[in-house]
Amino acid sequence: MQGETRAHYDRLADTYDENWAYSPEFIRWMTKCIVDRLSVDTDDRVADIGCGTGLYARGLAERAGRVACVDPSAKMLEQLPAGDAYFPVQASAEQIASGDVRLPYDRLDVILVKEAIHHVDDRQGVLHGLAGLLADGGRLLVVMLPVSIEYPLFADALALFEQVQPDPEDVAAAMRRHGLRTELTYESFPLSFTKTKYLAMVRSRYMSLLSNFTDEQIERGIEQIDQRHEEERLSFPDRFAFVLGTRV
Repeated sequence: MQGETRAHYDRLADTYDENWAYSPEFIRWMTKCIVDRLSVDTDDRVADIGCGTGLYARGLAERAGRVACVDPSAKMLEQLPAGDAYFPVQASAEQIASGDVRLPYDRLDVILVKEAIHHVDDRQGVLHGLAGLLADGGRLLVVMLPVSIEYPLFADALALFEQVQPDPEDVAAAMRRHGLRTELTYESFPLSFTKTKYLAMVRSRYMSLLSNFTDEQIERGIEQIDQRHEEERLSFPDRFAFVLGTRV
């Protein structure tokens, strides 16, 4: 699973921000959701696990000054912003949680895991290991999609999503078992794309979920989306779960 996920993001690396930086308003909104919940401060030791190209490491670095940017994809890490504020670490969440790969800090004040927990097979083990890296008062934030979404995807993709997506309630329960005080909240952001843009995103497999489908299946799915949505602009809510755990 890890190798397949890494290969997927290696393929996406050069165009990743084209898909996800489509809206400066969305990036600002999500960044605020993250940094406000994590209460990031100047002296905090920070790690962004599954950082990708560093879209949200930027906001963390603005508050903390330096961020350990962790991702298994070297090509994603190559897209990080230049500067000493970003310390790249090529590793998976499993390698960090187990201690197989060390970070530049013995303890962390802030850990962000944004839309990466669904790639982890041993979620209990990883959450336990990450919780163990927190200093007193340290915060772990897992940002993830809920168990169902309102994206205008094709039917097989939506069915597969509901089959494989972990439940935020289970993530919160695991954090509590590992000694963290937890809070689970949800927020939504309204998305809007031209249909041409959205279909291009589906074709480029902008979600890792879509890497489970062949080129032929993707094209059939795009035909299905096109037939179901006669409108030229697709508008839908992007809803996220924010699971915050604090070491007390």
